[in-house]
Amino acid sequence: MRDYHINIFYSEEDEGYIADIPDLDACSAFGATPAAALEEVQKAKDLWLQAARAEGKPIPPAKYRPVIYEAVPA
Repeated sequence: MRDYHINIFYSEEDEGYIADIPDLDACSAFGATPAAALEEVQKAKDLWLQAARAEGKPIPPAKYRPVIYEAVPA
């Protein structure tokens, strides 16, 4: 099973790094460094999945792939 893709980018407005998971609606986190943002979004992912299971909502499959990877087979 493939895991969810995570985007990490610097936000001038927030003066820190934002990490998000495109396949999980509104799943994102902030950190002072890329590593901190990654650590926080991993926690957010776990909580997102726990909440979805508790509510009986479907868990979306990991399918997002940035365009740059479309030329490379999964």
